Amino acid sequence: MTTVLMISPGYPAEMALFTRGLASVGARVIGLGDQQRADLPPAARDALTHYQQVRSLADTGEVLAAVADLLRVAGIDQVECLWEPYMLLAAEIRERAGLPGMTVEQTAPFRDKELMKRALDAAGIRTPHHASTTTVAGAWEAAERIGFPLIVKPIAGAGSADTYRVDDAAELDAALQAVCHVPRISVEEFVDAEEFTYDTICAGGRILFDNICLYRPRPLPARQHEWISPITMALRDLDVDYLAGGRAMGAAVLDALGFTDGFTHMEWYRKPDGEVVFGEIGARPPGARTVDLMNYVVDADLFAGWAEAVVHGRISAPLDRKYNAASIFKRAHGSGRITGTTGLDSLMQRYGDHVVTLDLLPVGAHRRDWRATLISDGMIVVRHPVLSSALEIADAFAAELQLHAE
Repeated sequence: MTTVLMISPGYPAEMALFTRGLASVGARVIGLGDQQRADLPPAARDALTHYQQVRSLADTGEVLAAVADLLRVAGIDQVECLWEPYMLLAAEIRERAGLPGMTVEQTAPFRDKELMKRALDAAGIRTPHHASTTTVAGAWEAAERIGFPLIVKPIAGAGSADTYRVDDAAELDAALQAVCHVPRISVEEFVDAEEFTYDTICAGGRILFDNICLYRPRPLPARQHEWISPITMALRDLDVDYLAGGRAMGAAVLDALGFTDGFTHMEWYRKPDGEVVFGEIGARPPGARTVDLMNYVVDADLFAGWAEAVVHGRISAPLDRKYNAASIFKRAHGSGRITGTTGLDSLMQRYGDHVVTLDLLPVGAHRRDWRATLISDGMIVVRHPVLSSALEIADAFAAELQLHAE
């Protein structure tokens, strides 16, 4: 039986489903985290054979000491971590314990956008023109060399947090003030294009499952404007010419970075002239419940599929792509507590057969901070085998469903 050390098995919430997945494929799972065991989601708590709590996962010394204690009493075969901030910690544990998997050197490009782009540039993969800097002067020098419009964002980060498009000198000055708390930033070319994901589960250097999502609109404007209901559409048919360039580029990225086992989440752009440009990659699954979205495309459990891939080197479940599936994230009008919705009854009458998840904050619940979580005040997942119909349904929920708060 393979014994897996799972770092942070209960947070973020989706980690509990991956932890359960490990147990479901026959692994013995030891959890290491800074939550109390009683506070773990039941899916994680029930899947663990042992749980080691530390005061803080950010205290590397404490974590390494705890792992050393575990190694004295239990054999550990591999270390898994799917939460972005602690990828390097997992790599350091592997190196200290002599365990297989990604090393610190191999992991670094997945956490440092500049290192990642340099590696891909060396492999001949098209990335946005870019530079990294720790100073205001360095940012201005990069802007002069690359030219406007630009994107300013953290070197190590996830999603669109602290990310700004700048079109001129005044906007660059404002963006640099806004990211003054970020130790090192990336200044890169703004690519005017459609934006997609490329998500994979790999084992032994083979892609066992891949997925492409389309963002409507692009994540940056969706994060900037509260009135937008962002849509993530997981596409059914990947074998179309329109996606071929991005799909091939994603495979080339995995090869260039030497990624062999686990989940990856990539973002890429397709320009109006057909050129594809690579954005970035994380050695982790996508967030905002996008793995759920993929599950609805194939009618399978990819939490368990990932686990089977990293433990046994395969995915046994059939992964036939049956649907296009879309998440629509809603943000209430007003502040304070949810008072109700409009448009939902009509939408359900028209499209209810295609709604697979309806998870909105109830009346009386306090609004979430839409800047801090894409899920915001709730989400709807719809699916349909025909892409045009799936887009029509998703757009209708985005435009017509309103949540209200006061």
